[in-house]
Amino acid sequence: MSSLTKRDVQPSGTTLALDADALGALRAHAEEGYPHEVVGILAGDRASHRVTRCVALVNERATDAARRYKVNGLIVMKAEQRLDAEGLEVVGYYHSHPDHPAMYSDTDRDLALPNMSYLIASVGADGVQDIKSWRLRDDRAEMELEALATDAG
Repeated sequence: MSSLTKRDVQPSGTTLALDADALGALRAHAEEGYPHEVVGILAGDRASHRVTRCVALVNERATDAARRYKVNGLIVMKAEQRLDAEGLEVVGYYHSHPDHPAMYSDTDRDLALPNMSYLIASVGADGVQDIKSWRLRDDRAEMELEALATDAG
């Protein structure tokens, strides 16, 4: 099912806190990458579910980049190691949905890892329209909507 599929959305019971600078970086990345999907890492503190930095990665997808992304695993690993060296943890990942809602697709669910946050930014020609955070359910059947708290700063 695509991100356009109507789903019975349930709350995850968790809240992801996103610092203003991290939110600004995510929005800028999604808008600069439009009309292609962008992808990146949400970094901060896992225990408090706080994101203090968004690390942009490069979508290496040669075809269908408006609907899919691809990142070399070695590049992801090196980025995660740099964050670890700085005392930051991977809280989750983000990507954009150009001209589509911030709803997860079956592909998004199938690639998700447990206990991580997955932000999806709906972006169009006029910029980011919506951002939602998702968490994989324990049975992997669906993702649940995670509350999103942002700093006003």
